[in-house]
Amino acid sequence: MPKLKPAIQRARRDHVLNAAEVCFARAGFHRTTVQDICKEAGISPGALYVYFDSKEALIAGICERERAAFAERLATLADAPDFLKALQELGEHYFVHEPLYKAQLCLEINLESTRNARVGEIHRGVDEFIDAGFERLFRRLQAEGRIAPDLEIPTLARMLSVIGDGLFCRRVVDPTFDGRAMVPATVALLAGLLKPVTPAAGAPEQQHVLEAANPSSGD
Repeated sequence: MPKLKPAIQRARRDHVLNAAEVCFARAGFHRTTVQDICKEAGISPGALYVYFDSKEALIAGICERERAAFAERLATLADAPDFLKALQELGEHYFVHEPLYKAQLCLEINLESTRNARVGEIHRGVDEFIDAGFERLFRRLQAEGRIAPDLEIPTLARMLSVIGDGLFCRRVVDPTFDGRAMVPATVALLAGLLKPVTPAAGAPEQQHVLEAANPSSGD
């Protein structure tokens, strides 16, 4: 039997992960069976086991894929001329545009990490990766003279992760959650902690914060 090309293997692996995401978000880790995922993906168990040998391996694959995507977005944010605007766009991706089941999945993995040692290890790895990424970003911005926070950089990075966790949770449990309102308000709050430095009053980053905090000011 000819070996599949790497691109085809990646596509099939992603197809399985997409199905697993939907199933875990819909029914939870424990209630979801391999058969459920195979049905969602339209494949046989044998085809699934080519890529993943357990539900924990599926969680690891989901987290690794999300971690790679987050790293790309963070790199784009670091190079953005208007850091706060880019941060708002990042928040809008996760809390406005991304499908709700993605937030449900995030919450499910968080809960399962308290019960399952393997999932807990995976979850902590993702947490550490995100914290380290924001810490590097904030150190770079500080070294470039673009922010002047009073708090220590590791504390700021952890606070951003905690705020993000809270937004994910509220988006899942609160039917009235409005990401389009919450994201700019959150960025304005973070600006007060990061204390962006601009060449002059009204420069891009400072002006964006003012507009986010007072959306009616331009009327």
